[in-house]
Order: sequence, then C-alpha cells, then structure tokens
Amino acid sequence: MKTLFRTLVITVSIASFTACNANTKQEQQNFAVAETKLETTLKTEKPEIKVALLLDTSNSMDGLIDQAKAQLWQIVNELSYAKCKEESPDLKIALYEYGNDNLNADEGYLRQVIAFSDDLDEISKSLFSLTTNGGNEYCGKVIQTALNQLDWGNNDNDLKFIFIAGNEPYTQGNVSYKDASKLAHKNDVTVNTIYCGDYSQGISSYWKDGADLTHGDYMAINHNQSTVHIASPYDDEILELNKKLNKTYVAYGKAGRSKMELQAEQDSNAMDYDKANAVSRTVSKSSKFYKNSSWDLVDAEAENSFSYDDLKEEQLPEELKGKSKTEIKSYIDKKRKEREALQKSINDLNQKRRDYIAKQSKSPENGLEDAMLRAIKSQANKKNYIWD
Repeated sequence: MKTLFRTLVITVSIASFTACNANTKQEQQNFAVAETKLETTLKTEKPEIKVALLLDTSNSMDGLIDQAKAQLWQIVNELSYAKCKEESPDLKIALYEYGNDNLNADEGYLRQVIAFSDDLDEISKSLFSLTTNGGNEYCGKVIQTALNQLDWGNNDNDLKFIFIAGNEPYTQGNVSYKDASKLAHKNDVTVNTIYCGDYSQGISSYWKDGADLTHGDYMAINHNQSTVHIASPYDDEILELNKKLNKTYVAYGKAGRSKMELQAEQDSNAMDYDKANAVSRTVSKSSKFYKNSSWDLVDAEAENSFSYDDLKEEQLPEELKGKSKTEIKSYIDKKRKEREALQKSINDLNQKRRDYIAKQSKSPENGLEDAMLRAIKSQANKKNYIWD
C-alpha cells in the first residue's frame, strides 16, 4: 500500500511539473509573440508630415505658381526643424493641379502631378512642370480625389494636411465641398484654404467655410506679390559648399546618371529665382529630408536592406568598376565622411543665416509660404509637435 502511495505521489508530481513547465513555455511563447507584435508596431510608428498641395493652374494663377516654385525650399527647411515626442518626423509631399483647360474635362479638369513622395528633387521637378491656362476650378472634386487617391495612413501622430489655393468660388463643380470636407474629417485630414485675393471676398465665396468644416485655417494671400529673399553674408560660402556636396554623390543603377542630372537641374531652377533661394535648397539638401537611396550609394548603404553582395558590375559608376568589395566600401565610407562634414558646415552657416534674416525681417509676409507655415505650426501644436 505504501509503495502504491509513493508511486501515486511521484506520478502526480511529474504531471504537475510537466504541466507547470508547459505553462511556462506557453507563457514564454505568448510573451515572445507579444514582444514581436510590439516591435512591429514600434517600427511603423515614426511620425510623418503629409502635405497635399492643390494648386489652381488657371490663367490668373501665374503668380501663385511662381510663389510655390520660389518658396518650396524654405517651407521644406522649416518643416525639417519639427519634432514630435523628441523624434524627427519624415516629410511627404503630393501635388495636384486643377482648373486648367488642358486637363481632362471628364476627370474634373484636375491632375495628380505627383503622389506622396519624399524625393525632393522629383517634387521640385513636378512644381516646375506646371503651366497655367484658363479653365473651371472644382474645389470639392480635387479635394475628394486627393483624399481617395493618396495613401494617408492611420498613424495618430501623423500630421495630414491639404492646402488648396485658388480664386474662384469654392462651390463650383458637381462634388459638394461639404461632402469632401466630411471625407477629410473622417480620414483625420485637415483642409486649409488659401484664397488668392481679397480676404472678405474669399469668405463670401465659401473658402473660409471650407476650412472651418475640418477645423483648418482660412487664409487670403496676394498671389501676385513677388517673393523677396533676404540675402545674407553667408550665402556665397553655402553655395560653394553645395558644389562640393554634389561631388559626394555616387550614382549607381539604371537611374543613377539621370537622377544626378535632375539634382543639378533643380539646383539651377532654384538659382534662376534668386541666389538666396538656391541657398535654401542647399540647406534642404543638408537636412534629413533629402534622401536618395534609390540612386546614390552613400544613402543606399545606410538602408537596412542594402548589401554589397547584391551590387552588379554594370550598376557601378566608372570609378568603381573592377574594384573589390573592400575597395568599394572604403570609397563609399570616404564620401560619407566628406558629406557629413559638408552638411555640418552648411547647417552651422545656416544657423547664422537664420539669425541674420530674423533681424532683417521687419514685417510678416503675405504669401504662400507664410500662410502654409503659420497653419502647419498652429495645427501641429495640437499634436504636441514642437519646432527647434
């Protein structure tokens, strides 16, 4: 009987130990799964500033388009100083044109020029491709289209903006601006309206109402006002550094050469407006927003998915063909260090430039840049964004 009892105790103990061990393993597995899910969530949580710019390209809007071209880089630079919970957000910009007779009437005289992109050179190229021609301006239609076509995401920390600029009644077209506003509100997108003309006239033609429905800002600007760039004593030195900065790019792959040419083309476009505008572009090229991993080996190497083993001989520029992997790595590392040093010098000079310009500026501007930045900063503050 004692033997039977001892056997029973041992059996129960083993069963208990096995069950306990199984529970522990299950808990460990559950914890591992939870940890993996948490890790995955954290990886996708980097905040983004998403700006869809909807520009009227009818005949009377030449001044507006000029302002957009001349002020793009300063807007990008201001956004690069933003922080959300101590983290620097990414920037994506989309561009639509509407109200142009050259556009498809069946689609509402509108066109997606570029979807959300972080390729600043492509965004600049898209802006400079715009031309004006008389047409019908359907605000509700272009807002609805931008909301449906673009990937707005679902990160609560993202800033999602539509900026629509024009000078015709906001009520035109067969898509109600009120329905478009409801769709924007549903997608956590704030619609900011910029009337190109008299402030009161913009109110009477429902531009203010269009902004109010999504708690956005209504602004009126003088779209024919020329952009005034304030020159600084640091401009020439920054532009010289830009020439050296361009030499740190190592083009590769099919798109390499054409992308490097595009970079030079957008430098030239910026300079055509004003030397100070070219300086602003140089500063943008030294910010975290300027990414070229699709064609530049220095940026590409910083990506987690990059491997030197995947590089093919025909993808390499002439100066790297026939080189060993070690030699290529050494070359890229040298270029990276050169770039980082140049970008630091540019940013140090730009800080002095910003201080100088702040002292020289005597009155607020009444243009696209000022209107957009005031709205963005005001609305970003509600999501705990701060500016350096």
